[in-house]
Amino acid sequence: MVRFGLLGAGRIGKLHAGNIAASPKATLVAVADIDQAAAATLAAVHGAAARAPADIIAADDIDAVLIGTSTDTHADYIEQAVGAGKAVLCEKPVDLDARRIEACLKVVEKAGQPLMIGFNRRFDPNFAALKRRIDDGAVGDVEMVTVISRDPGPPPISYIERSGGLYRDMMIHDLDMARFLLGEEPVVVHAVGSVLVDPAIGKAGDVDTAMVMLRTASGKLCQISCSRRATYGYDQRIEVHGSKGMIRAGNVHETTVELAGAGGFTADPVLNFFLERYTRAYQDELAAFIDAVENGTPTSPSGHDGLMAQRLADAATESSQSGKPVAL
Repeated sequence: MVRFGLLGAGRIGKLHAGNIAASPKATLVAVADIDQAAAATLAAVHGAAARAPADIIAADDIDAVLIGTSTDTHADYIEQAVGAGKAVLCEKPVDLDARRIEACLKVVEKAGQPLMIGFNRRFDPNFAALKRRIDDGAVGDVEMVTVISRDPGPPPISYIERSGGLYRDMMIHDLDMARFLLGEEPVVVHAVGSVLVDPAIGKAGDVDTAMVMLRTASGKLCQISCSRRATYGYDQRIEVHGSKGMIRAGNVHETTVELAGAGGFTADPVLNFFLERYTRAYQDELAAFIDAVENGTPTSPSGHDGLMAQRLADAATESSQSGKPVAL
């Protein structure tokens, strides 16, 4: 049984709290948040205690710390937690500065404690099955990967202003998936971005519509398409083309029901938000982390995965601003 302390009682914290409480291999001991009332409320729901972050990190009755606080706190909390002998599961990213991530990972390595980064999409049942079949040779040698990721609508401008930009905030998940599926590190990044959804996003210094091309040293290619607006719901698709064929994973709909009539086939809408689309992914992510803690197996996605995704996001941001490809 892994005893958890949760840092963050917001939207993602509530999701993680519920998953910890529902796991037969975990128990939620304590919750902390800058909003003490929110921490107390969430803790009460799951029979846990509300404590200060420092108390959770230092506690003898806690084995692992799950970090779901604001991005600017992640690296500090990771260092404090591993220094106190705790295993850590941290939401992406470790930090918006790759150099800060590098420094943090040195602290983690010295402490010798497990660190897992929350790139939950690797655990989506559909994407995970696709990856297993690629590894089994279903499409032969991977040649091209296409990732489509479009949100139903943009977040508030106040969030955009502190997010680090679309490439570091939104597309970083897809950049991690690109590495995951290509099986090689990209060496060239070429990004183009536009403001087509909301002019206020452009005024905030960001883009809301973007495409990125990645190329590995052996020539494998990946195209990523991102938009802050999809009127039909949360659009999450992957296609991988190889020497023996193609494999793809499509969207998840509210139901599998289809209606056929004179006007053709109609289906129910796709799931409309990431919390719904990736419910199972977050559960399987937690299970994988618990397994790593209990059995001493390597964590994946690791801190290194977090660093490499951040470097790609930085390169994409630079390329989008300069209009030129960036070599890594």
